[in-house]
Amino acid sequence: MSHRLVVVGAGYAGLLAAKRLDRLLRRHDVIITLVNASDRFVERVRLHQLAAGQRSPGRPSLRRQLDGTSVRLVVGRVTAIDAASRTVAVDAPQAVGAPPASIGYDTLVYALGSGARLDDVPGAPAHAYAVADIEQATRLRGRISQKTTSGGTVVVVGAGLTGVETAAELAESCPRLRVRLLTGADDVGSGLMPRARSHLRYALDRLGVSVHTKAVVTEVREDGLDTCDGVPFAAETVVWTTGFRVPEVARASGFATDEDGRMLVDATLRSVSHPEVYAVGDAAAGISPSGAPSRMSCQSALAMGRGVADVIAARLAGAEPAPVRIGYVFTNISLGRRDGIIQFTHADDSPRRFVLTGRAAAVFKEAVVRSTVRKPRGGSVCSG
Repeated sequence: MSHRLVVVGAGYAGLLAAKRLDRLLRRHDVIITLVNASDRFVERVRLHQLAAGQRSPGRPSLRRQLDGTSVRLVVGRVTAIDAASRTVAVDAPQAVGAPPASIGYDTLVYALGSGARLDDVPGAPAHAYAVADIEQATRLRGRISQKTTSGGTVVVVGAGLTGVETAAELAESCPRLRVRLLTGADDVGSGLMPRARSHLRYALDRLGVSVHTKAVVTEVREDGLDTCDGVPFAAETVVWTTGFRVPEVARASGFATDEDGRMLVDATLRSVSHPEVYAVGDAAAGISPSGAPSRMSCQSALAMGRGVADVIAARLAGAEPAPVRIGYVFTNISLGRRDGIIQFTHADDSPRRFVLTGRAAAVFKEAVVRSTVRKPRGGSVCSG
């Protein structure tokens, strides 16, 4: 009987895992099924560009991405996993109202990713916009397009990579907008070397982005937001980029998870509670070289996707695999289309002295982002 290998989620980690498994297991009696809510691959690291009204670089067809492989694609939303019967429940969008399909597995790769963390502050779910998925970025794009002719104020909450890139992109693409960037930290770019941090502040100032530090948001309103020190910020649009939240599927299905719902895995990305299940990407609590859980990023996702395929292929061949190495090479930050920062890092994500800035950094990042779709088999590094 064929071994049933199911990958749920076709983001950077899941798609790479499925394609690499197909190549590694060509001589094995294995049926590989990839389940995803859409038939398109979403370049998540470009969503801030989409939100800013730029021409979409396109959403590559998953079927085209899978050309030349034997991977079976199922389009539908994963609603539950029954660990006892080893089945995945899937709601197929083309069959609205029909009972969910049930897909059996012998080995499961859990790669459902993450979404925007919008429910930490009152009013954010109702009034804030996000850029964590294609629907949210498109909704923000529509909102911004209403304001580009008349001006207005946009407040971006959160000065991590997503917040900085979104603020810069909006300011460059929509110069009539007043863009403010709020962070609860003492500064922006705290994980960067001084030269990179200085360039970041210079670039934001050049673009007209006003930075407000130590600003902890307590409530989001239709016309702005309030902060803990009592200072209100008026805004027609509030963009929320303070973090990501993983789906509840793993926790609800009885798998061991951390407090954030990320699946707990060992050094080979295998679930600590269910040995037939592996987890990769944002939804997995992998361990980085520093000993801390891997950060949610494209770099982590690609390393996990490549690594889990090697691990599963080795085990199916009767060998004991080596631990998966989740290391980092650099942090990419786009500051509009003509500027950026490349902070090169050690494997544990701590910064090296070498920094690339300006136009060269923008070109470098664009080449890296393009490579993630053009070379999905190789597991190239990505931004963030």
